[in-house]
Amino acid sequence: MRKLVTLLATVQIVGWAVPTISSLYSVGSVGTAHPTSLMCGVAATTPSEMPADVGQRQTVIVVVGAAGEAEYATQFTKWTHLWERACTESDAEFMAVGLEETKPGSAEGSDRSRIQELLSLQSRTDATPTVSALWLVLIGHGTFDGRTAKFNLRGPDLSATELAEWLKPVRRPVAVIDTASSSAPFLKELSAPGRIVITATKSGFEQNYARFGQYMAEAIIDPKADLDKDGQTSLLEAFLTASHATAEFYAAAGRLATEHALLDDNGDTLGTPAEWFRGIRPVKKARDDASLDGYHAHQLHLLYSATETAIPAELRARRDQLELQVMALRDAKATMPEEEYFSKLEPLLREIAGIYEPAASPADSK
Repeated sequence: MRKLVTLLATVQIVGWAVPTISSLYSVGSVGTAHPTSLMCGVAATTPSEMPADVGQRQTVIVVVGAAGEAEYATQFTKWTHLWERACTESDAEFMAVGLEETKPGSAEGSDRSRIQELLSLQSRTDATPTVSALWLVLIGHGTFDGRTAKFNLRGPDLSATELAEWLKPVRRPVAVIDTASSSAPFLKELSAPGRIVITATKSGFEQNYARFGQYMAEAIIDPKADLDKDGQTSLLEAFLTASHATAEFYAAAGRLATEHALLDDNGDTLGTPAEWFRGIRPVKKARDDASLDGYHAHQLHLLYSATETAIPAELRARRDQLELQVMALRDAKATMPEEEYFSKLEPLLREIAGIYEPAASPADSK
């Protein structure tokens, strides 16, 4: 029993290294790390291409809003190119809206209609649910009049309510990253089960130019943002890295921070700020004991490690389900007897270890 306990300090869930079956009972003492830091005998690997077995490549749609000034246009274009480079390295499908030149009086559709068209296409191609995620990244400025939040586009703007409606038919995992000012109301409108929403601000009234988008674009596949050192950067890790970098910018400039990013991945519409995490583990309790975010976001990666690539998509999806069960069990540990806790934990860890064991064993070993 006690040897099993230490897996909570050695298996890497969601990219945190995991033990093999043979090592399941070989660990010594009780650890205190988050269950997602559970790994035994699997070394971190360097990033590689998206797994070939995934039924559909991940899709990244970057929407660049109306810049207003040339200085902002330069910044937004630079951030978009960082996302494009990340997609090239990860073999994800990349699409951009808002960078192409438009001619006065052109009969071509607006950026808003183009976004709707692309999301409609995604819903039509999702006849069969897929584990490959759709990423929607909004780069630009936002507005909030006290009731309605909008993302500024060339031509008609995009409201949070409209975007929520357009995303409803999409049957694949969705991550929306709104890096604009006044973006917080988008979180409440877009929050839903199976969806991750990140906003640059915690309130619609944080209306100044937001820098969070720069740091998010830089962090999404940056090895330095790999906080748990598993060879890949999760969306959670990128969010935490970007949030801390944003805070450091304002501190270094001696300025009052005018943006505070939030992450929601449990569908409760509340969101969690980066300062509620210690490492990659949420540690601060929300009001009314609302569940904290981060577990799903730490299971989403744009660029996979070699170890992750070696796991078939179906098994990866099953592992993610098991890891979430481990997280829920760990969070409820104080409410049950120790024997019951470990009796429920053991079969979960055994199955997770069984999934990782083939990936952890070199194919050419003799």
